[in-house]
Amino acid sequence: MSLWTSLDPASATVDPGGSTTVRLRLRNTGDVVDEYRFEAVGALAPWTVVEPPSLRLYPGTTGTVRLDFAPPRTPDAAAGPHPYAVRITPTEHPEAATVPEGNITVTPFEEVRAELVPPTVKGRFRGRPRLAVDNLGNVKLTASVNGSDNGDQLSYDIRPGNVQIEPGRAAFIETTLRPRQTTWFGSAERRPFTLAVRRSGVAPLDVEGTYVQRAVAPRWLAACLGVLVALAITFVMLWMAYKPQVLTAATEQLQQAGVSTLPPSPSPTPEAPKTPPAASSAPPAATEPRQETGTGGGSGEKESKAPEKAPERTAATAVRELAAKDPGGRHICYRVHVRGKGWTDPACDGETAGTPGSGTPLTAANLAVAGTNGTTGRVFVHDPASTNGEGTFPDPFVNAVDGEDDYVGSTKEDAPAMLGFAVSVDRGKGAVCQSSYVHDDTWLGLACDQPGAGFDFTYAGTHDNDSWIEAVRLTV
Repeated sequence: MSLWTSLDPASATVDPGGSTTVRLRLRNTGDVVDEYRFEAVGALAPWTVVEPPSLRLYPGTTGTVRLDFAPPRTPDAAAGPHPYAVRITPTEHPEAATVPEGNITVTPFEEVRAELVPPTVKGRFRGRPRLAVDNLGNVKLTASVNGSDNGDQLSYDIRPGNVQIEPGRAAFIETTLRPRQTTWFGSAERRPFTLAVRRSGVAPLDVEGTYVQRAVAPRWLAACLGVLVALAITFVMLWMAYKPQVLTAATEQLQQAGVSTLPPSPSPTPEAPKTPPAASSAPPAATEPRQETGTGGGSGEKESKAPEKAPERTAATAVRELAAKDPGGRHICYRVHVRGKGWTDPACDGETAGTPGSGTPLTAANLAVAGTNGTTGRVFVHDPASTNGEGTFPDPFVNAVDGEDDYVGSTKEDAPAMLGFAVSVDRGKGAVCQSSYVHDDTWLGLACDQPGAGFDFTYAGTHDNDSWIEAVRLTV
């Protein structure tokens, strides 16, 4: 071996997102000039920069190479010691390569992100939001979850109440909200609540949501019942106060005038002469059959030509027209299939598609985008066999490129009601924002997906198996 090496220091510590430097010293102990190439090997190689990458030394001379370690602040940079090595290959004698080794310790860090899916839930007796907790740190996360609200108006059933999440992973926590008092009549009431993710030694992470409690019976029904009861009471009181009495004043006046009240005896009437039977010798006038003159030949029959059916106007048709007017912009067009009515006309960039307030559910949606590298979607529908009060995802994700139609759901007569749908676009090309109208309620608040936040879709609608959406608005 004609090479001597030394690492200074042999062990070092680095924070994720920061950097540290280790110097490699080497001496040419041979008797010829040689050039040495350096290459980082091992698990830390992607985070290591060797400067310079090669060094030429004369016999008996010493040189220094700098090793810069810069692990990212992500779960990939696991906390703890990490061995590393540098392969040194002499140009003159490549078979005599040497590999000095050292150790780098990555310090731990914690980063937690939580989100409610969906942030607003609706129901008469319960609501079922899901809390997604992401561990973006480089150590295992141990946390507990509890709920609270102003006025203690809700009770909380959280499963599981405690979670352990590995770095770079996520956990979904099922939550059931139940109002402590039932609203029988009236309008829906909004009840804000907070789910707190608690960890030892740090402040809790609060995630806010809203539970919209709907009345058991709609407000118009209570008004109708009140009007009917008031009318019934008024009728009874008027009947009792003004009950009609039948009098015989006419008979008494006749007796006073000396007129008998007996009916007169019938008098014989002369026999009416019989009418002679109508003559039947004259036949009825013959009617000429109406002939329709044709336009083409002598057949006498009018030729009818069915009008040609116009091509169907889909979401892709509308978005291509927008893209032609604005080639560099981002656009989304969509239409929905209303049960019993068929497809609506395409709507674009925040316009309303559907029939909000009609009570008629949607069963399918047709989406198309421009300027976002395509779209991906998945439908969530009513589940008649549900045991947890939620619907189901019957089909896998489907996608389409820019300018092409993407369909979710079904247009069959017996298709289940659509509770909602998930939709996304290329993270580098924007984000989808949505608002949906849920049956027997108002528009949900505007919600958008967050590129790079661990969630690659936004969800329009509700998870409640007893509800459905009637209209949507989308933007990109």
